[in-house]
Amino acid sequence: MNEKSTVRNTTTPRGAPLTRREALRRGLFGTAGVLLADRLITSARAEALPAPVPGKAKAKSVIQVFLWGGMSHSDTWDPKPDAGYDYTGQFSSVIPTNVSGVQLGSLFPLLAKQADKFSMIRSMTHRNNGHETAAYLMQTGHMPGERLAYPCIGAVFALLKGYNAGYKGLIPPYVVLTQPQGRFSESGFLGSRCKPFATGGDPNAARFEVEGVIARGITDQRQTGRRDFLHSMNTLGNTLPENPEIKIAKDAEQQAYNLILGEGKDVFDLAKEDTKLRDRYGRHTFGQDCLAARRLVEAGVPYVTVNYPGGWDTHSNHFATMNKQCPQLDQGLAALLQDLADRGLLESTIVWCCGEFGRSPKVDWQPPWNGGRNHYGNVFSVMVAGGGFKGGQIVGSSDAKGEEVKERPVYPIDLLGSIYELAGIDADAKLPHPLGFDARVLASSENGAKTAGRLKEIM
Repeated sequence: MNEKSTVRNTTTPRGAPLTRREALRRGLFGTAGVLLADRLITSARAEALPAPVPGKAKAKSVIQVFLWGGMSHSDTWDPKPDAGYDYTGQFSSVIPTNVSGVQLGSLFPLLAKQADKFSMIRSMTHRNNGHETAAYLMQTGHMPGERLAYPCIGAVFALLKGYNAGYKGLIPPYVVLTQPQGRFSESGFLGSRCKPFATGGDPNAARFEVEGVIARGITDQRQTGRRDFLHSMNTLGNTLPENPEIKIAKDAEQQAYNLILGEGKDVFDLAKEDTKLRDRYGRHTFGQDCLAARRLVEAGVPYVTVNYPGGWDTHSNHFATMNKQCPQLDQGLAALLQDLADRGLLESTIVWCCGEFGRSPKVDWQPPWNGGRNHYGNVFSVMVAGGGFKGGQIVGSSDAKGEEVKERPVYPIDLLGSIYELAGIDADAKLPHPLGFDARVLASSENGAKTAGRLKEIM
């Protein structure tokens, strides 16, 4: 957050800015007020910025399940059972799905029953094998190394589907469960206002301790006592109740306490869910992450990212990791899709799942990897569902060993552009750059962006 994007202070030299740090020191904001100060104080800046196109949005929210590190496509969603042991290792079996002719790797029996709800892109490509640069490319749609550091899709949603679209939710419009991705600055030149609110904590714990909302050892009664004590000591606020700056501070405080004591806190209280439903998601961190993501979009949050705990960077110990993590991924994703559908939310919520790249189709049996798979951006798989995406479809294909695109290449700009279109966001809209550069949501093909076109076949 920008320390100086704040209100004016009548108690310091004329015209001097009252920073949020100073406001917090003086007790003008509550514990979680820092989450809300930028929204309240700088909301006027959004009026001149682009907004979603009215009437064109099929998707209201997005849940991104990011498999950071890169999950193997050939072991999971694009199986190659006839490629031979050097390619399949111990994962040579496939299973049918509830869509005729579509198969998945055998570690995904629950998703196989939900295949009519999602489509699988099996020809995703960008040929970039660096974690940071590939993650940037997959989440911004812009090539790394350009002169501008672009915001990721979540930050764009925070601005255009959040602040600039009149979002009134208590929870920030871009939430990450539970730790930020960390491989690049997600908000880019949009600044800290559009950075994600990373919850921290573990939703599978007895109490989901959300950073700045639900603190260890602090009961609601104690928090209420702190608020009352703050009010009794706030002589400036009590003396000048009609001062416009004090009113802004009080609004921030009220929203903050609504977040930590009221409706906002309730969203993160997974104990309110039926025990059987929690069990269906899986009593592990990822499964409960998915349940928390559903509760967030149900509350109207525009963009939620689930960063898979532990990651998929399986240079070594590959097969053991897959045997542990794939069943959890299968359980959590399948439950999420079914739950969204049961609640009538899937048609307005996009779910997309992938890593920054895949893993090498040929197993590396040599030391020190001893049966690992390496970074692979030539071709990999992406799952998309809901929010206007059709289910039960396969887009593109890879070759017989999963090493190259065979048909219908899909580039990051194609995938992200399709998501933006379904959300009613103009991919050619100009974003506000602090130095006035011409920065667009996505680069156009005329500017050299590699694209094969939007995913019209599943939209």
